[in-house]
Amino acid sequence: MKILVTGSSGLVGTALGGVLARAGHTVCRLVRPQSGAGEGATEGFAVAWNPATGELGGAGVGADAVVNLAGASIADGRWTTQRKELLRASRIDTTRALVNALAKMNARPSVLVSASAIGIYGDRGDEMLTEQSKPGTDFLAGVAQEWEAEALKAEALGIRVVLARFGIILAREGGALPKMLTPFKLGVGGRLGSGKQWMSWVTLDDAVGILRFAIENATVRGAINIVSPQPLQNEEFTKVLAQAMHRPALFPAPAFALRLAVGEMANALLLSSQRVAPQALQKLGYRFLHTDLNSALAKVLAKS
Repeated sequence: MKILVTGSSGLVGTALGGVLARAGHTVCRLVRPQSGAGEGATEGFAVAWNPATGELGGAGVGADAVVNLAGASIADGRWTTQRKELLRASRIDTTRALVNALAKMNARPSVLVSASAIGIYGDRGDEMLTEQSKPGTDFLAGVAQEWEAEALKAEALGIRVVLARFGIILAREGGALPKMLTPFKLGVGGRLGSGKQWMSWVTLDDAVGILRFAIENATVRGAINIVSPQPLQNEEFTKVLAQAMHRPALFPAPAFALRLAVGEMANALLLSSQRVAPQALQKLGYRFLHTDLNSALAKVLAKS
């Protein structure tokens, strides 16, 4: 298959490109004018892509599938008004431009797998959340709803749409885990806030495997929660992480200190509770590589 990928130089995009190429697919990295040849991505070849104008290079013609992973990091800097606008535009405006570009194609791809996040559910305490659960009302939930709405417009073009709602991705190469490891390396790790908030996680290997599963299986459509079947509360997650690193977990970070340090972002990323189940994936028969956090961290941390 010929597969177009936005966000190909990010954590998930880089790993996905390698997996798809090794599986025999042709990977076309959609590259913005200002990002040169796609930064760190190495697999496949670059296709010029300008979200501002909707222009897509001719090499993108004839694609069988599109994976949309574009979006500025939600954890890189305090959520100022300007930062929030960047977070919204990099997701919503880019997805809108991508769908508009697909609409102009004579031969359209059969599937669009578009990134989203379990942040769409908001802070929900102990409630078990599935793909059918109602969305939340905070900033991230609102962004995710608009993001998904733009992707779903591709259905009117006859394209199968999959909404990939990512949980916390565990990878040594980037994402949340390296930031989690730092305080433990310094001997000052501990739970965040009350520690009662649920954390829904998935390894990078499974995240990429699920994306490939969604591309290659025509029965996959609509929202899918990309999380392990075994979410943990922060206090337990912290204990398992400390054990994996052979470090103590003695220094809890009070909620007020986290809010003081990073502002509104603390509530959404560190203190909110999302107990999410991968119900759709389980019904579809996807077999997770890692379901237990102990073994998952052992595998992830063992990587060079």
